[in-house]
Amino acid sequence: MTLPDLSRRAAFPLLAAGLLPACTTLGSTSSVNGARDLAFGPHPRQKLDIYVPPGGGQSRPVVFLIYGGSWSGGAKATYALVGEAFAARGYVTVVADYRLVPEVRFPVFIEDGAMALRFVRDNIARYGGNPGRIHLVGHSAGAYNAMMLTLDRRYLAAAGLKGRVIRSAVGLSGPYDFLPLDGSVTTATFGNARDLSQTQPISFVRRDAPPILLATGSADRTVLPKNTQSLAARLRQVGAPVTVKIYDGLGHADPALALTPLFSWRAPVLEDVVGFLDR
Repeated sequence: MTLPDLSRRAAFPLLAAGLLPACTTLGSTSSVNGARDLAFGPHPRQKLDIYVPPGGGQSRPVVFLIYGGSWSGGAKATYALVGEAFAARGYVTVVADYRLVPEVRFPVFIEDGAMALRFVRDNIARYGGNPGRIHLVGHSAGAYNAMMLTLDRRYLAAAGLKGRVIRSAVGLSGPYDFLPLDGSVTTATFGNARDLSQTQPISFVRRDAPPILLATGSADRTVLPKNTQSLAARLRQVGAPVTVKIYDGLGHADPALALTPLFSWRAPVLEDVVGFLDR
């Protein structure tokens, strides 16, 4: 399946559009509200923010949010309202930056996600999170990263993570089955791979995968809904647990926008995701 060229302009443009204000930079701080700019590696992009539910608490479930941006853009501060929305639902929420194209290429951005997950597993209890209840939620390129971390065991193993680290995973508007590479962005990102099949989440479908929710908009012309449908069909074929949501009339960015209070009227995406995670 062919994935349309994911230009930075087409990818989740919340900050550029002025829809989500950037957070004030808080530095490496920790408080009842969580923490900002915690380093999980030596690179300036290897930092994460943590949002804690009001009132704190212990052994809370954890959402690890991976944003999109064509693997070449994005910043964790832009997703503050999404982090706060999940925290308001009782989830200790982590938003991590990762290294970007063209500085790096496949699979470095996935490896950064695995490193961040290792940091979360080892440290999230300090913020009231349960390291045994980590859920991935990704949008667009972030949904790709989330599915690769969920389905291809090698990345977590290389980061020293064993066993079932990921309790469940949610992919919003994600590319999972997009060969041959036919756009400048996908070529720049994955063209270095010796075996292109190893870049595709659909290649790593397995029966013992954790529960997966795949959601997209019917009007998405950036990442075609066929990506969601193909991965879901393959998961069902092997007997893996998968749930699919297709939101009528929504475009590429809309499912992520609908996670925020300002745009929740567009579709019940937050309700559906939280309901899935709660189960």
